[in-house]
Amino acid sequence: MSDPILQSRLPHLAWMDPRTARLPGVLPLEAGDDWVRVDDAFAGQMAERDRLIVAMPERVHALLPEGQAAAVELYTMVLDKIAGLPGYHCGGNAVVRPDGARVVPDPDQPLLTLGRLVQQDLCLMEAGADGHRLTGAILCFPASWTLAQKLGRPLIGIHDGVVPYSEDVGRRVQRMFDAIRPDQPLWRMNFLTYDDHTLHQPRLEGQRRPQPVGHFYVRSERQCFVRLPVTRAVVFSIHTYVVRAETLTAGERAALGAAIH
Repeated sequence: MSDPILQSRLPHLAWMDPRTARLPGVLPLEAGDDWVRVDDAFAGQMAERDRLIVAMPERVHALLPEGQAAAVELYTMVLDKIAGLPGYHCGGNAVVRPDGARVVPDPDQPLLTLGRLVQQDLCLMEAGADGHRLTGAILCFPASWTLAQKLGRPLIGIHDGVVPYSEDVGRRVQRMFDAIRPDQPLWRMNFLTYDDHTLHQPRLEGQRRPQPVGHFYVRSERQCFVRLPVTRAVVFSIHTYVVRAETLTAGERAALGAAIH
């Protein structure tokens, strides 16, 4: 097993906050555009993203033709955004990331480019007759799902077999997707314990992840929901955090154990 790529802390202990402890646990993003972040695991996570994109692009990237316009809009938005973030240097035909790596943006490969520029995985959800469908994504750090299996499916189909994603929760989530405004992104965080720190953990439907015994790590995703103003697609961004469970206090670990059982 490779050396762990870890953050030193979680930005939010979702299970300790009654607003975020239960599904769907969605809140307005207080700092309106704070959905692209750089944290202390940036260098390690970006090196792993680079490796995955080179080694298995067909597993971590997909884009349906109907998602192309949204992907280009997202590409332009993120390039504009990181130009103002500390640590990024944009000039000429290249972007230098906070870890010093140089990336040449390719507008013909918008999602693959973004996958090498930011820590967040990025999924495009677009409205259709059966609700919002997944039309494209760069997904380097899946937690027990695979992009190829979910591509083109609506929200309820994407969450087939996910407990406790009930029909009622599904209706509430669809209403949320319908109501998102470009000027008011939303966010939530999930949380699970793992014995394995690996970031890239794809699984097919019906394949259960190994149940942790030691509960050595806490894996939490900061998920943001952003409406693109032109195509009206919803960007579902996923910033993955993995920390050692020992970084939590005894009380925080006890509360986490109660929340996941």
